[in-house]
Amino acid sequence: CALCGLLAGAAHAVQRSAALYDHSHRIVSYAHGLQLQERAVAAHGRHSSAREQPSGDERRPMRDSLILLQHEAVLTLGTGSTIDNIVTRAEELPFEVVRTTRGGEVTYHGPGQLVAYPVLDLRANHQQDLHWYLRTLEEVVIGALGEFGVQSTRINGLTGVWVGERKLCAIGVKVSRWVTMHGFALNVRTDLADFRHIVPCGIRGRQVGSLHELVPDVQVPHVRDAVLVHFARQFGVEAWRLPSPGPEDADLQSLFRAS
Repeated sequence: CALCGLLAGAAHAVQRSAALYDHSHRIVSYAHGLQLQERAVAAHGRHSSAREQPSGDERRPMRDSLILLQHEAVLTLGTGSTIDNIVTRAEELPFEVVRTTRGGEVTYHGPGQLVAYPVLDLRANHQQDLHWYLRTLEEVVIGALGEFGVQSTRINGLTGVWVGERKLCAIGVKVSRWVTMHGFALNVRTDLADFRHIVPCGIRGRQVGSLHELVPDVQVPHVRDAVLVHFARQFGVEAWRLPSPGPEDADLQSLFRAS
C-alpha cells in the first residue's frame, strides 16, 4: 500500500525505534489517557521526581513513545486557561471538565477524534527547542492530511493545523526536563456540535472543522496509519516497537514490523 511504501522510505533515512501504544480503536477516559502517559515515562528510563532524577551523564536516554487513542467526551483546560472560554453554565454541561498540566486554552476531546500523546526525550534524542517541537508536530499533521488530498497549513501565532479558516487539529503540550507529554487532537469524525460549549482554544471568530467534512468516508484507522508514517519521518523513527501486543494489533505488527 502507499502508506507502507512511505514508511519503508522513511526507514532508510532514520536511526532509532520508538514504542507505539496504539489504543486508537478504543475510547478511554481522560484520566486513563494520563495514566498511559505516566506509565510510558516510567517505562522508558525516567524517575518520577526531581529528587530521584539523576543529572548530567547519569541520566539514562529514554526510548521515545507514542500513544494513540480516542477519549470519552470531555473538556480540558490548560495550566493558564480561563473558564471564561466555557460558554455553557457548569450545571448544564453534558460532560466533565478537567484541569490539565498542558499549555493552551480550553479544548474538547471526544469519539471520532484521534489523540496523539508523544512521550519524547527532546534533550537526548531530538532538539532542546519547544518552538521546533510544536512546529514539528504541526508538520506531522499537515503531512498526514496531505495523504487524503487535503491541503492544510499553519496560521502565524495560532498553534495548530488549519484548513482555510477552520481548525482541524489542536496542540497543547507539557515539557518537563525536556521530556514531553500531552500532544495533539485531530478531528477525524468528530461531532462538532460538542464544541458549542466553548470558545475552542480561546480563539474567538474562528471555527473548528473535521476531516470527514472534506473526506466523507475517512475513518480513524486510516488517519492513524498516515500519522504514524509522518511521525516517523519527522521524528526519525526507524521502526515501531509494540509492547506486549494483543491480537487486535496484528495489522500493526505487519505494517510496522521492525527492520
